Amino acid sequence: MEQQRKEATERLLSRQGHHNLVYNEENDGVGVEDEGLVAVSNFTSILGLSTLTAACITFGFGCAIGYSSPTQSSIMEDLGLSVAEFSLFGSILSIGSLIGAAISGKITDLFGRKPTMWILNLFYIGGWLAIAFTKAPWLLNLGRLSLGFTNGISNYLASIYVAEITTKNVRGRFTIIVQFLTGWGVSFMFVVGSFVHWRTLALLATIPGLLQLLLLFFIPESPQWLAKFDREKELEAALLCLRGDKADISHEATEIKDYVESLKSFSSEGILDIFQKKYVRQLLTVAGVLVLMNLGGINALTYYSGAIFVSAGVSSMVGLITLAATQTVIGILGATLIDKLGRRPLLLVSSAGLCFSSFLTGVSFFLKDFNWWDQGSPILAFIGLLMYMGSYALGGVLPLLLLSELFPINVKGSAGSICNFMGNFTGWVVAYYFNFLIEWSSTGIFFIFSAFSSANFILTATMVPETKGRTLEEIRASITHSSD
Repeated sequence: MEQQRKEATERLLSRQGHHNLVYNEENDGVGVEDEGLVAVSNFTSILGLSTLTAACITFGFGCAIGYSSPTQSSIMEDLGLSVAEFSLFGSILSIGSLIGAAISGKITDLFGRKPTMWILNLFYIGGWLAIAFTKAPWLLNLGRLSLGFTNGISNYLASIYVAEITTKNVRGRFTIIVQFLTGWGVSFMFVVGSFVHWRTLALLATIPGLLQLLLLFFIPESPQWLAKFDREKELEAALLCLRGDKADISHEATEIKDYVESLKSFSSEGILDIFQKKYVRQLLTVAGVLVLMNLGGINALTYYSGAIFVSAGVSSMVGLITLAATQTVIGILGATLIDKLGRRPLLLVSSAGLCFSSFLTGVSFFLKDFNWWDQGSPILAFIGLLMYMGSYALGGVLPLLLLSELFPINVKGSAGSICNFMGNFTGWVVAYYFNFLIEWSSTGIFFIFSAFSSANFILTATMVPETKGRTLEEIRASITHSSD
């Protein structure tokens, strides 16, 4: 069986030298030229529709994350919540995410990518309705818990689905665009939440789920998932749907089937398979980046940014609207650069930006505490918070892209569950304790965030590989080949 795996790996690696890459001006892409056939299909209407469907998940993810920031004071006043009770409401999203993350990989592998989206919408829409019509704190928390469960699965699912339906030339761009919609969801909550009642805002947040329910009727299942369960006719139909009826899908279909078949020959697909030597480096890398990014404070700044602005002496409405604009502009920049510069450079710039901006925000609170620069400290805090959210918008989604690229389909579910769980657990710790820690030391907490972001920069510089411009099968074949 080991020999079969090595032969399959060698076939995939050798294919890189048996095809000529050609540039196609019509769709600005690269295709494979093989014996007179050119298979260029970087974008089709169905691929665009499928990507939009996945984007609905991530936009809703952002809505759930950003909801607590503009509504904190009004919810506390209307329902009579204390700071501790609202901290529970804010952080319970991460508890739900922990539950979802623990089963995210397995449930998407068991039911498939599309059916999982159907299931998640029940929890998503139900969660928002519970919040919108609640009369008691317990129902408010239950709705938020349901949204967290959805987030724990959907954040993984969206990246995996888009990575598996796109070509290598646009995979990074499409994946980061979809994840970029998380920032738009947060921005939507920040802006609209500054003007409408918190119950109305919850009802508006159901729109992405309702739209996705409609779009699910028109998109195909993931070709790789179909190959895993030997559904060859459906695999070919899905590829034709995604690449165009006249596209030459033979090479891509064969490559997917060969690699999935080689994995079946030596893997029992148990969760312990992910701890084999050949996967340890990838697991430590992706899980490490996710954990350190969460310990760097992203949940605190998205859940409670309105209150942070106020404590820094900045108008909450001005701050939140400016944050929304910053996320939008930087997110678009990241989407245009991802397939040109690569994953690793953007992740390095993002980590460095998170480190510096957290430090700058900490300095602003230090000056404010000692009344050393009363006029300038709010400006420093404002700049620091904008830089932080801009840096996250540039590279915050890249760990999930790496998760979808670095692991083969036989262990992707286990890897997704473990990495997602670890990331969400640290996110919950930050979200729950932040309101208490900022009362302890507003300066200290941001310096701590800066230290974790610095550690993330070091981890990225030493461990993260570059994956741009290669198919998923080529990436995994090269990793497997180098570990033998």
